[in-house]
Amino acid sequence: MSRLSRLSAGIATTATAVGAIAVLTAGTAAAATVTYTAGGTTPLTYTCSFPGITPQPVLVTSHLDADDTVPAGTTVTPTNVGGSATISAGVHALLTAVGYDGIRGVANVPVTAGAGTLSQPAATGLSIPETIYPAGGPITVNISQVATSSVPTYTAPATAGTDTLSMGTPVSANVEFHKKSTNTWSPWAMTCNLKVTNPAQNTAFSPSITVS
Repeated sequence: MSRLSRLSAGIATTATAVGAIAVLTAGTAAAATVTYTAGGTTPLTYTCSFPGITPQPVLVTSHLDADDTVPAGTTVTPTNVGGSATISAGVHALLTAVGYDGIRGVANVPVTAGAGTLSQPAATGLSIPETIYPAGGPITVNISQVATSSVPTYTAPATAGTDTLSMGTPVSANVEFHKKSTNTWSPWAMTCNLKVTNPAQNTAFSPSITVS
């Protein structure tokens, strides 16, 4: 075989191999990570217990990161689980009136799955960092996943389609409130129940999960 023939044969063999690899890898691109948000762009309203005052409304947001597509029957673990709780200026004024000006602790956030399954009913031990509030106005408390948090894994249903995760109720928190006059922290077991409205609040995380 001439050198030109051997070169042509080598090129053809290489092209065949590249083509075979392309066929084998077609459709196996890695899933993209997306952020799922409960309630879309509208925070959910919960009614929460506080020390020294009657239960009060709190606006709650919740989010998590996961693959945009999950193969049927497989298991994934969400990351960046967290959100926020916003206390209105009026509720802040009530807390100030009974002497509290700060908070710290951990939150437990229940989650449900429409068709798939979760390894546990809630994300637990989400951090509420120590915060002393400035005087007046609304308060936004950030809630975030940390190394000591426990986040449920999600197992997709056995058949392809879509699935939806949703926020549950009640949200609970083991917190401490700061007493300004004595510079001390007082423990409080907070319970937040989803406010009943008509129509009902949309607790679903969006977008839906694609099960392939």
